Amino acid sequence: MLKFLQRDAKDEGAPDLGRRGFIVGMAGAGLTFAFARSPLSLADPTSAIAQGAYEPTVWFQIQKDGHIVVNIAKAEMGQHIGTALARIVADELEADWAQVSLNYVDSDPKWGYMVTGGSWSVWQSYIPLSQAGAAGRTALIEEGARQLGVPADQCRARNGHIIAGNRSISYAELVQSGKLSRSFSEDELKKMPVKAPAERRLIGGPTKALDIPDKSDGKAIYGLDAHVDGMVYARPIIPPTRYGTSVKRFDDSAARDIPGYQKTIVLEDPSDTVPGWAMVIADSFHAANRAAQKIAVDWALGKTADVDEQAILDRGRALIENGDAGVVVVDDGDVENAFAQAEQTIEAEYITHSALHFQMEPVNALALEKDGIWEIHTGNQWQSLILPTLAKALGVQESQVVMKTYMLGGGFGRRLNGDYAVPAALAAKALGKPVKMVLTREDDVRFDSLRSPSVQRMRMAFDGDGNVIGMEHHATAGWPTEVMAPSFLADGVSGGKYDPFAIQGALHWYSVGGHRLRAISNDLAKDTFRPGWLRSVGSGWVNWALESFMDEGAHKAGQDPIDFRLEKLRAEGKNAGSAPNAVGGASRQANVLRRVREISDWGTHMPVDTGLGVATTYGQERNMPTWTACVARVHVNRNTGRPTVEKLTLVTDAGTVVHPDGARAQVEGAALWGVSLALHEGTRFEKGQVADTNLNSYTPLRMRDVPEIEMEFVDSTENPVGLGEPATTVVGPAIANAIFAAVGVRMRTLPIRAEDILQALKAKADQPPNETR
Repeated sequence: MLKFLQRDAKDEGAPDLGRRGFIVGMAGAGLTFAFARSPLSLADPTSAIAQGAYEPTVWFQIQKDGHIVVNIAKAEMGQHIGTALARIVADELEADWAQVSLNYVDSDPKWGYMVTGGSWSVWQSYIPLSQAGAAGRTALIEEGARQLGVPADQCRARNGHIIAGNRSISYAELVQSGKLSRSFSEDELKKMPVKAPAERRLIGGPTKALDIPDKSDGKAIYGLDAHVDGMVYARPIIPPTRYGTSVKRFDDSAARDIPGYQKTIVLEDPSDTVPGWAMVIADSFHAANRAAQKIAVDWALGKTADVDEQAILDRGRALIENGDAGVVVVDDGDVENAFAQAEQTIEAEYITHSALHFQMEPVNALALEKDGIWEIHTGNQWQSLILPTLAKALGVQESQVVMKTYMLGGGFGRRLNGDYAVPAALAAKALGKPVKMVLTREDDVRFDSLRSPSVQRMRMAFDGDGNVIGMEHHATAGWPTEVMAPSFLADGVSGGKYDPFAIQGALHWYSVGGHRLRAISNDLAKDTFRPGWLRSVGSGWVNWALESFMDEGAHKAGQDPIDFRLEKLRAEGKNAGSAPNAVGGASRQANVLRRVREISDWGTHMPVDTGLGVATTYGQERNMPTWTACVARVHVNRNTGRPTVEKLTLVTDAGTVVHPDGARAQVEGAALWGVSLALHEGTRFEKGQVADTNLNSYTPLRMRDVPEIEMEFVDSTENPVGLGEPATTVVGPAIANAIFAAVGVRMRTLPIRAEDILQALKAKADQPPNETR
């Protein structure tokens, strides 16, 4: 059920991401759209002209038949990002949507910084692509007016034509004429007016997703489909620890009888991405897979060979106890005095266990060298991150490495870390021939950049009237950004750097009096594995603790959990919000919370052992808030402890919704991922490795457990913000809070297992009534 709520809003601009300047110009007889770039990245327009295609050097091209090809520099992994970005261009350009197609581009400096993650894609691209389309429309109107012999202000663009009265000329005819010559400077582009929301014809309406046909009929090409003549196949033998292991010797005698087996090599990696790896080479993956199971490797083990999950969690607790560890991210008001003067306080610890990606397409890469250029064929979410590492591993300049683009059979943050391309490249260099490396499911899991186990400790202080006057939040986990993208670390208020993606969600919009937030990197986690970004990243586990604890605070204060939150969502001070992305601040989060109360069964009588739980978040990042609220209805079987999520009701304010069908799919997928992380999936480390390596024991949400979902989007003309991850952040705590409402036990560990609920119910039954929480 998809609804839209109407409210007034300002039409604000998005961040200015077009710093390189934008030019619309004519090269020979064509219309060209381009960002100004360094000479090394300039495309040669004459090749496109010679072929009769008037190719834009950056965002789109208009062909002689009027066909418009939009270049997509984002990874397509099921979220329909190409369709969303093309709609932005086509709407401003007044293109005929039936004449629009997508071109997913390979890595090249001309595309700028290439990354698909953080729910950033539409948010970051909206204004640059809108201006690109508007600039093209301006040039077309001016030339159309000239050819029609009327003033430009008497012309309008519509559906691939310039129209003046009862006469018109098509974009195809204008491009064929070779008379387009208008160009725009960077300053002109920044001032380029874009449409008012009321004038949009493609954005926000029903439109066919352009990527679906190829995915439906098998034409879509994924990394696993990559093939070049003369390539060999490889499967790695992954060492017992992520770091520090080296190969002392190996015995492949048992593998030599396998038809197609060629050899086993030990990789030498200057980038230290895959230390201790051996690579099995064969004529086919089947042969490589069989051979790998018969090769005995003797390793010199790394220092984390005996580390288990409990050791990582205990290290987190020790770091929290050490008051000097970590970085203070927020320190507002007099926190010490608030707790010193408090009439009542509550404190709780929250745990999340290791969580894996388990995308359906195991990671893979095909690498080859051609004319001094290394080609890496693979699905990837963050080309700009891994390209320098590949260059270091291969001992070449970054300009000598090109990543060829493929569809992703699931990303979820795993393919932000493109480390899996490195061993394929190293093997190809060692052998002097193309190598296609494929990891089995077990290999993929053991090499995963998983979501770190986390420990969080929270305190809340109340005055004599039950008002919250202070709050502390200490959070520790392995920091992915610290390991893989340290330039993205942020400055703490106490000095030092912290990983914003490992604490986002805790920088909340509640007014709680004195407020302190401390983020701590778990060094043992970092030594044991490579912490990674998993859909919703830190906001997944941080909001789990925050919104569960807010619920505990509401019950301690004797208030309705929604009323308790609404009283603190005051758009004042730092929570007032700001243009362009957070207009309205906490008032917009309060709005989705009120609305979810209205459309859910909140406040109604529930059947026995069934409860409603609520949570609300700003989604992924405070500087790009996607206001989200969720009410979960959960039934608990007291005999088995099994919780059943019966319904999720969600309200989302994501500003302008560019592609509604894709937005709905994003929210549904994120919400179900939240259910999966809350109740179904999770693993633990044993002897330096994850215990669960396949879907027989690692058990994500199954179709039989999918709940009813009702959702609404707030109808808005504010800047579009992210939708890929925010719904994940509210579902886990809403479920935990619903379990408490259903049977009165507070679950503080993810995933929530039936046996843990049974144990908590038994402990509750054994407590005297005045001690039951």
